[in-house]
Amino acid sequence: MNWNWWKALKSWTEQMDRRAVALHLFHVAYFVLGAVIVGLLFYFVILLTGNHYTDDEKLVMSRTSVIVDEQGHEISRLYAENRDPVTLKQIPKRVQDAFIATEDVRFYQHSGIDLRGTMRAIVTDILSGSKEEGGSTITQQLARNAYLSDQKTWFRKAKEAAIAVSLERKYSKQQILEMYLNQLYFGHGIYGVQMASRFFFNKDVSQLTEDQAALLAALPKGPNGYSPILHPQKALERRNLVLGLLQKYGYISAEESVRDKGKTLGLDVHKIQTHPEYDTYIDMVKDEAEQRYHISPDDLIRGGYKIVVPMNVAAQRASYNAFKQNSYFRGTNPRVSPQGAFTLMNKNGGVMAVQGGRDYVSGSYNHVNDQRQPGSSFKPLAVYGPALDSGSYQPYSMLQDKKVSYGNYTPTNYNGVYRGEITMYDAITVSENAPAVWLLNQIGISKSKSYLSKMDIKIPDNGLAIALGGLQKGVTPLQMASAYTVFDNQGVQTEPYFIQSIYNYQGQKIGTAQPKKNKIFSPQTAWYMTRMLQSVVKSGTASAGYSPISIAGKTGSTAFTKNGQRDEWFVGYTPNAVGSVWIGYDQTNKNQYLSGSSDDAVRLFKSVINSIPGQAQLAFKKPAGVSDLDQPVRLAKVTNLNAQGTLGKYALPALNLSWNGSSDKRIVYKIYSEENGQATYRGTVTGKNEFRIDFVNPLSKAAYYVVPYNPQTGRQGQASPKVDAKWF
Repeated sequence: MNWNWWKALKSWTEQMDRRAVALHLFHVAYFVLGAVIVGLLFYFVILLTGNHYTDDEKLVMSRTSVIVDEQGHEISRLYAENRDPVTLKQIPKRVQDAFIATEDVRFYQHSGIDLRGTMRAIVTDILSGSKEEGGSTITQQLARNAYLSDQKTWFRKAKEAAIAVSLERKYSKQQILEMYLNQLYFGHGIYGVQMASRFFFNKDVSQLTEDQAALLAALPKGPNGYSPILHPQKALERRNLVLGLLQKYGYISAEESVRDKGKTLGLDVHKIQTHPEYDTYIDMVKDEAEQRYHISPDDLIRGGYKIVVPMNVAAQRASYNAFKQNSYFRGTNPRVSPQGAFTLMNKNGGVMAVQGGRDYVSGSYNHVNDQRQPGSSFKPLAVYGPALDSGSYQPYSMLQDKKVSYGNYTPTNYNGVYRGEITMYDAITVSENAPAVWLLNQIGISKSKSYLSKMDIKIPDNGLAIALGGLQKGVTPLQMASAYTVFDNQGVQTEPYFIQSIYNYQGQKIGTAQPKKNKIFSPQTAWYMTRMLQSVVKSGTASAGYSPISIAGKTGSTAFTKNGQRDEWFVGYTPNAVGSVWIGYDQTNKNQYLSGSSDDAVRLFKSVINSIPGQAQLAFKKPAGVSDLDQPVRLAKVTNLNAQGTLGKYALPALNLSWNGSSDKRIVYKIYSEENGQATYRGTVTGKNEFRIDFVNPLSKAAYYVVPYNPQTGRQGQASPKVDAKWF
């Protein structure tokens, strides 16, 4: 072997290695220098562009608005993100530490970007060939949550870094951590540590233990995958990992870590309740907030408002349950159920309950605002109330009850029976049509419409069909309930409202209900109507169903066919609540119309009223300064008249008349004798079934009879049969 050759080759190789190493080192130095320059340029760009992307308004977190009743009980929450922001002072240090140890242990040392973490993430991403490693600081995560999407791209990462540096320059570490902990998403529609604490543990964040804080800190990385409700084992493992980090970084001792890892998850889930029975009411709260208080729907679900409403929860639930019962909604189409609407308000205007339909869901068609034909429920508003208020008519005034044509319009009574005349009291009780139309013709359509207009019922109609609720456009169930407050409130109508008061997130009252009140009828008219409408419920068209409660009201229906209805109504009230029920199809045709009657609406109303505690103890009370209305006098036929001779004054012949009759002591009886076809008035007695005639000639051929008289109506009843005197 030629050793000289070998030595020369070895020397040449060593020289080449040194050159290669030198060249490699040069390349490395060049790369490092380039990286430094690029990094400085990148950082300079970050400093310049960060403010361009930041917008303080985006850091304003949406707050959950809450609806409560007048007793402060929560009814519902309105939110875009279910969140209840808290200050950092309200969050214990152990909770803060759990998130810092898990997400950004060097949070208080860096300026928005953790270079160590970033370099680690870059290396991992280069080795994997994709964007896998996060390496984001808490500030960067806040920047992403507030300003950016979760899309994993280098450009998004650069913007995230720029925004993070800008945030660090504008806010303190404490402010950034507070915003971060309130921004985080924990799954199940829950945002922020306070709401997460209440949801998973049913306690305030200030009450969280170390292991509970660790569980919450474990969730943001994968809220769905680590959900302690859906994946309890994964959640437990992730929580224990966080406890290990807390020990590793010196936040807790090894003994505390072991102890906490041995605990169960300890959940006390306070799930968000869904109440479909409140959907109509909540939608109408939203509408009123926008129309009356100029709070947009978006602002309402983000602004953290507290809204106090006059809802009666018992009535709201009872009405919802009643709307699920088919027995109240009878129709001819087995595939399509009739619809309905229900409204109940206190006489001061606060809406206690409302249902917009049988299948109502938030945002759907609301039948409470649907205009329908009110039928006979319109009579007290359009005819009888104005007639009483005119002073020309009283509850026992006699009205014409005949089938009469008014031009081309011929109203008929439902049963086809006509009495010739009838009291207003009875016409309302049995809901006769002919008297109502006759009376409207007497008082004048213009007078009727003037009263309706004051009730905010403005109709284009100018015909006598107004008396029977035959309107071109109709009225809404909410309008009808509001209108009937005039009878329950001494003649004053009250505007309905859904929001009693409203507060902003700082607890300042920014609005309160101030419903309009309009004087429509006199207190006397309102009280007379109440007494007559009580008769409708007690013995008239609204007597269906059972209720131990004092109720006044009026039924209504509109016919589609001889045996079927288009609309069924009941509008009624108790001493402290006024409501309306409407039942009908959205579209009535020969294949679908109502097969029931207004009895269904009456029974539904009574079922709801019966469910409200304390109603049975209430009674209608006559207001001071008005006259009460006696029950109607009912004349009975006088039979079995007896005329017995006796001794009267001065022992002279007399005649004792006695007869059977009503026990009503208000009835007046007029006594007559008749001889040779000539009637002679003999006297009057009130409330008694006997009368004595003195100085009677025993030889007379006179016959005697009695005529009952009704002092309320001024009408006589049928005369008794005539009888001859009987002597000894």
